[in-house]
Amino acid sequence: MRVEIWSDIACPWCYVGKARFEKALAAFPHRDQVEVVHRSFELDPGRAKDDVQPVITMLSRKYGLSEEQARAGEDNLGAQAAAEGLAYRTRGRDHGNTFDLHRLLHLAKEHGRQDELIQVLYRANFAEERSLFTEGDDRLVELAVEAGLDADAVRAVLADPAAYADEVRADEREAAELGANGVPFFVLDRKYGVSGAQPAEVFAQALTQAWGAGSPLTLLDQGDADACGPDGCAVPQH
Repeated sequence: MRVEIWSDIACPWCYVGKARFEKALAAFPHRDQVEVVHRSFELDPGRAKDDVQPVITMLSRKYGLSEEQARAGEDNLGAQAAAEGLAYRTRGRDHGNTFDLHRLLHLAKEHGRQDELIQVLYRANFAEERSLFTEGDDRLVELAVEAGLDADAVRAVLADPAAYADEVRADEREAAELGANGVPFFVLDRKYGVSGAQPAEVFAQALTQAWGAGSPLTLLDQGDADACGPDGCAVPQH
């Protein structure tokens, strides 16, 4: 069975949702027969590469929140991440364009290192003090090498804006065709869709239902779950 996950590195609910899905997958009896593929979805595709903002500032402007409200939302996200065993810096993070990150994820897919790279990028974006967006290509090369990619191959992709650009855009078009207007969005064997950072129990149910099923893509009714979309990410206030 193949599970495709549309997500963005800038999406905190994608970070949390991946951990919840992996908890369910670890307990799934057929986990060794499940292939996981990460697909591209940019939350802010129109943002210029050099347009980097503090996350608190971005949240305040996008949602019309006070900085105090934005900080409270980040504190809540930090608590939910911690509940999944994830490190999450609630202060000092920034937000930028993720197109190059998605292009590198397609390179990583070709070399069987996609999951390793997305995990490294999530950690860098949400848990580390160093910025993912302001240190240029050297920072991305360093992280990609940590994930097992060749430095020269990574630099070649970053130097060529067309490299894997079509693959990223194709992923995004396909997400729209499948009805995904926010991320994370999980598609199980093109039979079932799961939207948002659902509890691990929901993912466990979806894996069980999708295993051996033969229906067209069905969006499971899991109730509302936090997600990120074109208008931004759900900001928890409680």
